Order: sequence, then structure tokens, then C-alpha cells
Amino acid sequence: MLKSGPEMSLVCLTDFEAHARERLSKSTWDYIEGGAGEGFTRDDNIAAFKKIRLRPRYLKDVSQVDTRTTIQGEEISAPIGISPTGFHCLAWPDGEMSTARAAQAARVCYITSTYSSCTLEDIVATAPRGFRWFQLYVQSDRQLNQKLVQRAESLGFRALVVTVDVPKIGKRRHDVRNQMNFKTNLLLKDLQSPKERNSMPYLQMSPIDSSFCWNDLSWLQSITQLPIILKGILTKEDAQLAVKHKVQGIIVSNHGGRQLDDVPASIDALTEVVAAVKGKVEVYLDGGVRTGNDVLKAVALGAKCVFLGRPVLWGLASKGEQGVEEVLNILKDEFHTCMALTGCRSVVEISQDLIQFPRL
Repeated sequence: MLKSGPEMSLVCLTDFEAHARERLSKSTWDYIEGGAGEGFTRDDNIAAFKKIRLRPRYLKDVSQVDTRTTIQGEEISAPIGISPTGFHCLAWPDGEMSTARAAQAARVCYITSTYSSCTLEDIVATAPRGFRWFQLYVQSDRQLNQKLVQRAESLGFRALVVTVDVPKIGKRRHDVRNQMNFKTNLLLKDLQSPKERNSMPYLQMSPIDSSFCWNDLSWLQSITQLPIILKGILTKEDAQLAVKHKVQGIIVSNHGGRQLDDVPASIDALTEVVAAVKGKVEVYLDGGVRTGNDVLKAVALGAKCVFLGRPVLWGLASKGEQGVEEVLNILKDEFHTCMALTGCRSVVEISQDLIQFPRL
């Protein structure tokens, strides 16, 4: 049995994983950790990073190392952010409000999920200086999408992240076994404005629009001034279509291995997407990032920033806001060390020359 409480110091992201597992119910843990199908892609996201070696350069002046960078023109303290994940109240009573405060303190971008268990208004009020993007699952009801997007824009969210890899929910065996049914079990506050919520307290998850396609992006672009970022792209063909349809960014992602199993690990898909966009849009990555070395590997291969999913929930389940902040700071500190030990004084100095791929 693991020791818990203040005497157990949590020094890396996997320490938080073990601690969170102790604290959460089996069904909640299975929901957070679960992958689709056999869980191959979920595990490969992590394993693929470990196949990549670093080629460090020495005798460089690394007395000053600057981890700052920008995404969509906004400065962040390091190329690390928080991926959209739903239902943070499963991990900690304050849910997304704790996550938002931690992101604000760490000066990173927090992508807030459509399926947040706190309202957008409460998230913004609790961390008014935070840098946030809003993740949209396109709903079948066009009017609902428009209200959600315009609400997020008016609340100061800086970009719209459209998740593209969920025309249908992937089959996650643990959730089926545990009979996890979020349509009925969870109160979703975000799909309505505060006024409407009072008259209709229990909102079912409205269906994701499985007919939404490339040509519908122009409608989204017509209702918002926000930059649009597509999350879930894994191929050069889709990356080229994203550029053609004038989006502002791509998050290379396989949904943490929760949608279609047997797709490439995110880090393995990254180079194909980066090459395809030819610098026309920013490319980010989520999936499998567990150490500062992983962050540097992704940046070296062309990601402008990485985003964290499960590790944020581990921090939240362990210690709430403080836990999320610790997870972010551990990763930032490891990244700083990795930069110094590979000879990089700034993020722009991180290049593909630092990467050695496995010999076939």
C-alpha cells in the first residue's frame, strides 16, 4: 500500500498517477485511464516517446535558459498546456475552477471542455487573468453551437478548438463494464447559459453531430472572430485540408487512445502533419507526454506546444489546484533541465538535430 498524506513527496508525473489511483473510485479511475478497444494506442502514446533518443550538444553557455514561447501570438511560460478533458468534478469537488486557477498561476493555456462540470462563467470568474481556449464538440443543434461559441468568445476565451475525432464515441470496455453513462449520471452545466439552466436543471448530453464535415467549417468561421484549431488530426491529407480551409492551428491527437484504437501514437504522427502544413499553421500535440524530455522531443519534431490530459486529472485528484500546479511545475522544471542538458538556451534553439530515431 502506498503511503499517502504530506509525508509522501510526489516528484514526477507517475507519482501523481499512483497517488490519484489510491484516491479515486474504481469506476472513476477506469473512466480516466481507459482507452478504446484493447488500449494499444493509449499505451503506444507513451511507449513511442521512449523509442526516440536525444542527441545532446555540450560546451554551450546554458547559464540562462528561457522556456517561454508563444501560441497564436500569446506568450506562455513553457510549451506546455492543459488539454480539454471533461467532468473535472469527478476528480476534485471544485473541478474545473481548481484547474483554471492552477493554469493561471503556471501561466499556461487551459483548453476548457464543452463537457465541463463547472460553468464557463464560474471558470472565468475564479481565474480572471487566465489564458483559455474553448473546446467545442459540434452539437447537432446549430443554434446551440452558436450560443456556446459566442458565449465563450464574449467571456474572453482566445481560440476555438474543434474536436474532429468523435463523430461517434469510441468503445471503451471499462466504461461498458462499469456501466458509466454520462448522459444520465452527470449534470452538464455548460451547454446552457445561466438563465436557461434554472428552468431546465438536468440537461442530457446533446448528441455530437456526426454529419459535420470540412465544408461546415466555413459556417463556424462565419459566427466567430476566434482562431479555429482542429484537434484530432493524424494524417498529412487531413492536415493539408485544414490549411486549405484556413484554420489557424492543428492539435495532433488520437484522443488519448480513447477513440479509434490502432492509430499511430501522437508523437509518431507529428512529423507527417508538420511536414504537410509547411509552416502555414501552428501544430501542437497531445497524448503520452509524461516528462520534460517528452516535451523537448515534441518541440524538436515541430510541435509549438504540448497539451496534457490525464496527468492534470492525476494532479487534481491528488491535491486539487495545488496538485495541478505541481504537475505543471514538475514538467516545466524537467523541460528546463532537458533544455540545459541538450544545449538549448531558448525554445527556438530546439531543433530536429537533437533527435535520433530508432534504427530500423
